Amino acid sequence: MDTNINVLIVDDYNTMLRIIRTFLRQIGFKNISEANNGEEALEKLRTGYYGLVISDWNMSPMSGLELVEAVRADAALAHLPFILVTAEGKAEKVVAAKAAGVDNYIVKPFNAATLERKISAVLKPRAADG
Repeated sequence: MDTNINVLIVDDYNTMLRIIRTFLRQIGFKNISEANNGEEALEKLRTGYYGLVISDWNMSPMSGLELVEAVRADAALAHLPFILVTAEGKAEKVVAAKAAGVDNYIVKPFNAATLERKISAVLKPRAADG
């Protein structure tokens, strides 16, 4: 797993941003950026280079689900690995996330080991392709 990639964390709750950033650093990631909502994230994605997006689902004005749909609809961004984080573990939510194009899904609460496993699962297939 390449821990030198740029990772964008998206969450409107600063405590969750801090927790995910801490976990990412524990895993070995160094290049971590943050956005407080989907609109800010989309702007950063369109003007920067990222290798992974980790986004909360429940945000406004643009939810994480709307963000992944916008990313998948943009040819320049559609390839980005995308992990959605939520408190909702219901099957219909997982189905909706997968239908929108999410590569992986994490239900809160979670730990660094779970995050590492989910990241590894979305980055390994791309490493095999490249």
